[in-house]
Amino acid sequence: MTEKGKLYGVGVGPGDPELLTLKAVRLLRECDVVAAPDGERTAYQIARQFADGKPVVFCSLPMTRDQAAAEASQRAAADTLCALLDEGKMVVFLTLGDPAVYSTYWYLHRLVTARGYAAEMTPGVPSFCAAAAALGRALCEGSEPLHILPASHGRPVPESGNLVLMKAGKSLLQVRSQLERAGRLSDAALVERCGMEGERVVYDLSTLEESTGYFSVILVKEGK
Repeated sequence: MTEKGKLYGVGVGPGDPELLTLKAVRLLRECDVVAAPDGERTAYQIARQFADGKPVVFCSLPMTRDQAAAEASQRAAADTLCALLDEGKMVVFLTLGDPAVYSTYWYLHRLVTARGYAAEMTPGVPSFCAAAAALGRALCEGSEPLHILPASHGRPVPESGNLVLMKAGKSLLQVRSQLERAGRLSDAALVERCGMEGERVVYDLSTLEESTGYFSVILVKEGK
């Protein structure tokens, strides 16, 4: 009887291949199969140079607010991964940033482990840490709190504390209005496509007249 394989959810960081961890590179070189989200295949493009020509499986995981459709795609991807694990394969699933932060991989991890398979998460550099470095700012200091929010879900902007607003591109104008009402617009800066080709750093959000791309992070620093 073939021993079951193991799944590794590997964070590839925000975009710069040099930000992959040594462990991520080692797992890519040791694995039997690389898996990644389909679509733009951004996570795979970041890590592909370390995959050494390994077989690649792309899973359809569309970003949708249709919960039933999202769960159906996640179950289908889990079926694909579990079939590989049944063959005894060591599978690395690539995910942008860190697998514990608003990650596509997490949903698959939960499904696969619920079915009795072994899975492990390998952390990566989160986009907001790379964005803070690009801005030359600290995310938080001393006893300051840090709030990490998905900008696209329309949550109210906290009136105090340091903020990370992720995936802010399509919601930029709405978020900017919220920050202005809270008197925090001058404390905000945006990094688009951090570590990727076309990276853009915007220190004054009032200069932006239209939405930015999906890979946009807004940082709001108290007393910057």
